[in-house]
Amino acid sequence: MRHLILILILIIQQFTVNAQIEADYSNPKHWLISPENKNKLHQDYITDSSLIQYADVFYIYPTVFLDKKDPNWNVSIDNEEQIKQATRVTRFQGSAWAEAGRMFVPLYSQANLRSYTSLETGGRTALLKAYKDVKAAFSYYLENHNKGRPIILAGHSQGSTHAMLLLKDFFDGKALQDQLICAYLPGIGINEEEYKSIRLLTNELETGGFVSWNTFKRRYKTKKYKNWYKGKATINPVTWNRQALAKRAKHKGFLFWDDKIYTQSFHTHVADGAVWISLPHVPFRSLAWTLKDYHIGDVNLFWKDIQSNAKKRVEAYQQKDMAKSKKL
Repeated sequence: MRHLILILILIIQQFTVNAQIEADYSNPKHWLISPENKNKLHQDYITDSSLIQYADVFYIYPTVFLDKKDPNWNVSIDNEEQIKQATRVTRFQGSAWAEAGRMFVPLYSQANLRSYTSLETGGRTALLKAYKDVKAAFSYYLENHNKGRPIILAGHSQGSTHAMLLLKDFFDGKALQDQLICAYLPGIGINEEEYKSIRLLTNELETGGFVSWNTFKRRYKTKKYKNWYKGKATINPVTWNRQALAKRAKHKGFLFWDDKIYTQSFHTHVADGAVWISLPHVPFRSLAWTLKDYHIGDVNLFWKDIQSNAKKRVEAYQQKDMAKSKKL
């Protein structure tokens, strides 16, 4: 009898561990940042707030559910470790867009990292489940907060995967495309002809489309590169065009783990679906040799460049908007 009770307790505990609550975006706790959840984790990086009353930034954080031993394909939206890691990455990565508009960052039932290498055995289903939450969050944002404001979509890695799908479902060939400033989609392989009417932007002031890049070391032709990124849409996130080479002097700034920005840190070179960089000029730079590629730094390596470009695109959109209003 005692043995049976113990088994029942273990079953109940396992059920409790695996239980995942449904996302409800009317609940401020299901947002990392929103007008109702005034999380200030990105505020330290705002010195110019002039555009925040004009545009919105919908940011989707990258994969933080990395536990190889966890049998679950998706993490619960209220998982404390996910919230902790999402907070950390949003502070140091999502903050690159913080001066470009009012921030919206939803929590979501993120797919485990292994989903990308196990698409046919559970990964695709897990990613679609995660996207279901992101889509619901974006729908809630549109219905309750947008009110016709121009939009920046931003993500990285899994976040860019979901942003790529949002473009298909809400913007491509639809009225909302007129409100799109730019979708920043680093850390994934995306075809240049992915959309019917949304195109790759190859000028720093263009609006209404997307940009994407994937960062590698000089020796970038790895199996990962060939399988995921070769031939994909790419711009240089220093020049924001297809310029093959940008000297270190043009690099605006790498937000390093010491919370300092290092300018003119590396050269960049666009090469068929990838952006390779020279060894960054930062403290402990020799440690960079231990990394197989620079995927983890797709945003932080170009943090200041992104901040500057996002603001320029918002201002360019705003000028077009004002010119249109005058004609009316």
